[in-house]
Amino acid sequence: MKTYQIFIRLDKTSHINIGRLGHFEFLAGDYVYTGSAKINIDARIKRHVSVKKKNHWHVDYFLDNPETKILGIEKSVLTECELNQQTNGDILVPGFGSSDCTNKCRSHLKYLR
Repeated sequence: MKTYQIFIRLDKTSHINIGRLGHFEFLAGDYVYTGSAKINIDARIKRHVSVKKKNHWHVDYFLDNPETKILGIEKSVLTECELNQQTNGDILVPGFGSSDCTNKCRSHLKYLR
């Protein structure tokens, strides 16, 4: 398994800087982020959930907000884009986590409400 989904709750609507992607308003509610790791998926997940880290990936900036809470993490055998495309939800931030996507995913972060 090299793909994962992080289920996240944002307790209140927040303006968050997502690195070079820019500042965005995120509505309060539940989100799912779909990611992958070429090697050592457990280390990648551990890094994302770590409180003390340098923000590198878009999801790191999102998780760094004090209003976010991780609800759960699931691994999958599907490819990152297959898993993302099978996940229902609204795209609030185009390009989030999908800058290297070759399957035309508009975002790898989806708002579940």
